[in-house]
Amino acid sequence: MTQDDILDEFRSAGALLEGHFILSSGLHSSVFLQKMFVFQDPARTERVCRALADKIKETYGPIDYVVSPAVGGIVPGYETARHLGCKAIFVERENGVFVLRRGFTIPEGARVVMVEDIVTTGLSSRECLAALREHPGTLVGAACLINRSGGKADLGAPLVSLVQLDIPAYAPDQLPPELAKIPAVKPGSRNLRT
Repeated sequence: MTQDDILDEFRSAGALLEGHFILSSGLHSSVFLQKMFVFQDPARTERVCRALADKIKETYGPIDYVVSPAVGGIVPGYETARHLGCKAIFVERENGVFVLRRGFTIPEGARVVMVEDIVTTGLSSRECLAALREHPGTLVGAACLINRSGGKADLGAPLVSLVQLDIPAYAPDQLPPELAKIPAVKPGSRNLRT
């Protein structure tokens, strides 16, 4: 699938939203990618995650484990792992820090890729990667459906994406006037309590 094909999947699902949004990072943007509108459709999810699995194979080679950050990364992580023919596990926050729970482990020598849905600043991805470095597997890199940082997010690991966009995001005290006039909504999941 091309970058345009992936964006068409988001548009067709009603997942490419315009308005005033507070992103999980705390930054504000006029564009929000509501990936759960994509993930509610199993056929659409299968198409985009198969494309991500193909890109992961091409870039990193064989993978033993896909690890994703909860909550947003669980669905694409699982579906991508299905196409890679490997295990899918996820990290969750415990006392504010990502850790493997539920008895999940990564064995020594296992080739691991972190799969994320959307990367903006890379904060959740960096936190997930830090948790993975506490385990004996071999972290080969990261992958996401959409990198909306324009390639500027530094994860401290290689990152492949199906789409790279440069969507401006603003600190709350640096909003452009046209965005400041619109009431802000916060549709993300970062502050969910578990």
